[in-house]
Order: sequence, then C-alpha cells, then structure tokens
Amino acid sequence: MSGRIEVNPSLPAVKMPARLLNEMMGHAREAHPAECCGLVVGSGPGRFEEVHRCRNEQARLHREDPQHYPRDEHRGFHMNEGDYLRVQCEAEDRGWQVTGIYHSHTEGGAYFSELDQEYANQPAFPFPRNAFHFVLSVSPDGAVTGAAAFRTLRTLDGAGFEGRRLEPQTP
Repeated sequence: MSGRIEVNPSLPAVKMPARLLNEMMGHAREAHPAECCGLVVGSGPGRFEEVHRCRNEQARLHREDPQHYPRDEHRGFHMNEGDYLRVQCEAEDRGWQVTGIYHSHTEGGAYFSELDQEYANQPAFPFPRNAFHFVLSVSPDGAVTGAAAFRTLRTLDGAGFEGRRLEPQTP
C-alpha cells in the first residue's frame, strides 16, 4: 500500500438516494465517538436500495486481545459476522447483493486508509469485489462533515482504488 486514497475531485460523484445517505449519516452520528459500520444492498452492481446497520465488534476484540487488535472502536471497525451474514442471505433470497460497505472515521477525513485497503484486498473479503466502500467523516462534536465512495480498480499491475465524492440523489 502506498498510503491513503483521497477523493479525486475531477471524477464524477457517486450518487446515492438521499434517504439512504441520511440513514448512514444518522448511524455515524449515533455511533460517535465509535466508528459505525454496515452494508448497502441493491438489485445489482451500483444499485443502492437499502442500508443495513451492523454492530462494530472492535471494542470487544481490542479488550480481549489488544496485541492482535491494537485499535479500539474509536479508530477501527470489525463488522459483526452474524450481522453481515444475515444481511447477505436476506439480500440473496431476494435476488439482490451487497453493493456497498460503509463505515465512519471519527475525527478524521473521508479517505480510504491503508487499513481500509488491506481489509478490502484480503483474500477472505466476504463481499463482492465490485461493491463500493463508503466512508463518512465525523467531527469531534459528532457532526458528519464529509462522505466519499471508493471502488476497486483492476489494472495490469494488480488492484488499486479510486475515490469519488458521494452525493445525495434526489428524485
């Protein structure tokens, strides 16, 4: 990894229905000062139709094994496996799929960190590779100050990521 991925302002924004973006932002505000996490599902790649909150297990993991999990819930997330498996199964039963993974950065920007990239590139990554990664930035006072969308790019020399603005889509 060569550092964090920032939003490329020259690329067109990713549009998401305003009510879904508001749901994710509400989750980020409620979870603050911890990071929130969850999934977005839809009827096909790039379709965003429902938001599903997942529990962040990072606090428990850090408490039980701080050597292996040095970050706490304020600086990391670990999505509850039961939550994401339930969401995936319910989506698949409807012919849908996970089209986005979201989490917040507390007191940080809406960028794709090296840790975020490692998570998305791991061989056991449990979600479709074409799913977007949405990052919400939350200020120290709990206000959501930014939102970005990241996706995997397949290139001749492997995989990388690009960052775009995430904006509400109004009907």
